[in-house]
Order: sequence, then structure tokens, then C-alpha cells
Amino acid sequence: MTEDGYRRLRQFSREAGLDEGEALSFLFENFSSVTDEETLTHRLRLFNSELETRKR
Repeated sequence: MTEDGYRRLRQFSREAGLDEGEALSFLFENFSSVTDEETLTHRLRLFNSELETRKR
């Protein structure tokens, strides 16, 4: 997990009153209702194109 992703997970879990594992479970169990399908593919392409740079 990237540091940006982990920071966002911690923020989300804190705001939702969940621990990080519960927050991840919620997100994956409700994935289709918490994502915007129209922008998901675009965001995924951007993320993949930046991933190697972000790992450094």
C-alpha cells in the first residue's frame, strides 16, 4: 500500500469510527456503491502510470 493510500485509509477509518481492517472490509463489501464507474477506469490508468515513480 502506498503511503498516500494508507494515510487516506487512516483518515477514512477515523472519520467512520472504524479500525483500518473494518474500513477496508466496508469499502470492498460495498465497492460498487462507493465508486463512480465512469471515472474508475480513468483513475486506475493514472494510478498505474504513476505507480513505479511512487514506489521510489
